[in-house]
Amino acid sequence: MSSLPILTDDQARRVVDATRERIRFASRALNQSFPELEIRFDVSGRAWGYYVRRGRQRSIRYNPWLFARFFTEGIDNTVPHEVAHFIVDCLHPRQRVKPHGPEWRRIMALFGIDNPSATHRADLGGLPIRRQRRFDYRCRCGVVPLTATRHYRYLRGEAVYHCRRCGQALEPVEG
Repeated sequence: MSSLPILTDDQARRVVDATRERIRFASRALNQSFPELEIRFDVSGRAWGYYVRRGRQRSIRYNPWLFARFFTEGIDNTVPHEVAHFIVDCLHPRQRVKPHGPEWRRIMALFGIDNPSATHRADLGGLPIRRQRRFDYRCRCGVVPLTATRHYRYLRGEAVYHCRRCGQALEPVEG
């Protein structure tokens, strides 16, 4: 069995320092102060990280497995990516902006990243990946699988999903 890479304490500190330095840079460049936020290393799966705001609590959550394996890529790409989400959220409070829209792209350009990507191509082999159960939904085109998260949102009446091809509202397949 192969051993999983482990993010060292020194690497974690360097990620935290890089995150805080990006925030300081944005603060100076935009002449605006930004609130403190929590930085955690508790993401697993395919995502490098997330910016999360719940009420007044803000945090950036990173994937320690991916940072351990691809440290430089994480520092160069993921840190500015997540900090840009944080900065956009602070600059546009209570506004619905596209996650990787023009506001986010402007902050990435401020960080010197002119052609940012919202996805990565890192090799995830051997890393812990969470797989969600899928539920079949139907439209005119045929059957469309939805993740468990979306399925339960639909069942609770919190969301309605539409087919990307035909636009019809998806309905669960009985069975």
